[in-house]
Amino acid sequence: MSDLRCRLESGTVTGYCFRMYKAVIFDLDNCLSAAEAVGQELLEPVFATIRSHSPGHFSESDMAAIIDDLWRLPLDDIFDKHRFPQPTRDATWNSYSQLEVKKPMQAYDDIGILPELPVMRFLVTTGFRRFQESKIRALGISSLFTEIRVDAIDEAGKKGKQNHFADIMERRRLRPEEVMVVGDNAESEIVAGNNLGLTTVQILRPGVPRGTNADHYIEGLAGLRRLLLRDPKAG
Repeated sequence: MSDLRCRLESGTVTGYCFRMYKAVIFDLDNCLSAAEAVGQELLEPVFATIRSHSPGHFSESDMAAIIDDLWRLPLDDIFDKHRFPQPTRDATWNSYSQLEVKKPMQAYDDIGILPELPVMRFLVTTGFRRFQESKIRALGISSLFTEIRVDAIDEAGKKGKQNHFADIMERRRLRPEEVMVVGDNAESEIVAGNNLGLTTVQILRPGVPRGTNADHYIEGLAGLRRLLLRDPKAG
């Protein structure tokens, strides 16, 4: 129990203990900032590319579903789900890779809680490097993190989130029980954290479907703050 600290109440040990977390790894989109915060107009060139390279292939209802998915799913998953023809895949990929946010963005209202968390904070986000780095600049949140990593899908040697998490732990000499992972995607960062034995927290921002595989579920960063102060699973 060297990594657990027992809480004292009225001078006696209650038997209730909580973990001493040293680090939290965050996702970006739909975790710290809504994916839609970039503004729909920014993605209009992508929508136009899909329509122009697949005339008659997608109905208007298909396009509505694709546009909805573009805010919350990886591009490769969208290609497979909606059966994009290969030429449309290539053109959409190229169009997406040119996206860049050039105006200030607004994070979720509770972003101010991050500096209050008494842990190292890491940001690991997946996507096109130019797009993801431009979001981080537009949000003005770089100073809130010990380290920021983009798992760039448009570069050779993409690691995947699990390998990034493992590398952070190795470099910082962190044990699995000292690390939390917070994100919205049950099939991405939550799976990666579970595979490494980390404490996983799914953040259920508006529109995020609740998964079944996280250790904890929260609606915002205030819930994370409570978990860091008192982890009801530990002990």
